[in-house]
Amino acid sequence: MYSIVVVPPPTPEDRQDRTQIRLAPGERLRFGRAPGNDLRIAHDGVSRRAGELGAQGAFWILSNLSARHTYVVENPEGAGEHIKVGPGRLDAPVPFEFSRIVLPAAGELLTIEVWAPRHDYLRDGAGPDGDTTAPAFSVDRTKRYFAVLAALCEPRLRGDPHAPLPTVDQVVDRLRSAWPAASRTSVQWNIDYLAVKLRLKPGPETADTGPRLNGKKESLVSLALRFDLVREDDLVVLSGPVSRTAR
Repeated sequence: MYSIVVVPPPTPEDRQDRTQIRLAPGERLRFGRAPGNDLRIAHDGVSRRAGELGAQGAFWILSNLSARHTYVVENPEGAGEHIKVGPGRLDAPVPFEFSRIVLPAAGELLTIEVWAPRHDYLRDGAGPDGDTTAPAFSVDRTKRYFAVLAALCEPRLRGDPHAPLPTVDQVVDRLRSAWPAASRTSVQWNIDYLAVKLRLKPGPETADTGPRLNGKKESLVSLALRFDLVREDDLVVLSGPVSRTAR
């Protein structure tokens, strides 16, 4: 199976379908302005030998072969997360599953997209005998609190990592089809419950008196997305009936 998919900067010939180049593990792709490159980028601001990509199993590496330009590799799904690969740096590992290489080119910024769809996983049953490990976060996808969490995460799961979080009223409206009795009070109760359940604040028997936790919704969504507590396929809970329990 191929390891990465490289999508070069668009050209007028691409029209609707942009060119895609697939690399298998161990294969490399050199890019630059000179005709001899595997991927030629015909722009005066791009070095003749600009760089090289290498597929390394479940991840990929980037070499910057230019003499003076720093390349930036962005994670479009990571709210500004990026790495910099300086001039002459060889075989810098890139940890992002979906990446955008930004090349400075004489006043323009050219982008090369790289997708790394391959994932390697430990086989089931390969671990040692004994007691199972307790889950880091215990969530029940049939409960109302999970539907509330999914509604909070939905805008960012739909592809905009910087999308503003929905208000409580917007969450209520979003849950109407799956939970007709949803109200501001019940949704806020579930947000407070999640903050305790996911250990963002202590329980009511030990909590200090005072104002509510600042940025509670932001903290919940950040935690949920960082650890994959809510995935895009979980958004089906927003259109189907949810359990009557956790309020």
